[in-house]
Amino acid sequence: MSARDAILKRLRERADGPLTPPECDFAVVTNRGWSPEERLERFERWITSVHGEVIHVATHDWTTALVDVLTAKGVQRLALGREHPVAAEARRALVDAEVELVDVDRDIEAWKREQFERVDAGLTSTLGGIAETGSLWLWPTPDEPRLISLVPPIHIAVLDADTLEDTFFDVVERHGWAGGMPTNALLISGPSKTADIEQTLAYGVHGPRELVVLVRHAGTAAGGEA
Repeated sequence: MSARDAILKRLRERADGPLTPPECDFAVVTNRGWSPEERLERFERWITSVHGEVIHVATHDWTTALVDVLTAKGVQRLALGREHPVAAEARRALVDAEVELVDVDRDIEAWKREQFERVDAGLTSTLGGIAETGSLWLWPTPDEPRLISLVPPIHIAVLDADTLEDTFFDVVERHGWAGGMPTNALLISGPSKTADIEQTLAYGVHGPRELVVLVRHAGTAAGGEA
């Protein structure tokens, strides 16, 4: 009998009966009790601390802010989907703008070089945000593949303020990940960053150098006019 088998045999033949797993107490990772205003303040504080940019907009007029961002950052080619309401609204708002809209629902091998070399920004929706860490969470789809948030120099993400959760645990619980975990979930907490051997922090080396979050509020934008 091998040592491994001997250990397993002793465990199976415990004199005091089989081991029972302890009850799980997840209180440490949930139950923050933050108000919607506190969630938003924490989310913005953390994501801007790592060079994320947050712009508050009214839901009914968010595309005006999108146009302003594209103009201010000199975006000439924007990659986006077609079917999601965020992409559909953006396309309508940009129909007369001097911005080329790049379709992303294509085989990556057919436009890989174009995506890496000629796209200035990618626009995506989000499914929510996490206040505790200042993170966005996305489930990529064929209409919004993961590369449009990971490759272009600028990632513009649209977040509805009422989809913010306190913690990552709350996201997993509320959206039933245990029964239907996504095949590819993205957690984004700022633009791409890395540090070399001298510990010099650099942004945009392995992905977007800028992250712009358009936080949509029903009615009026926080701190702004309708």
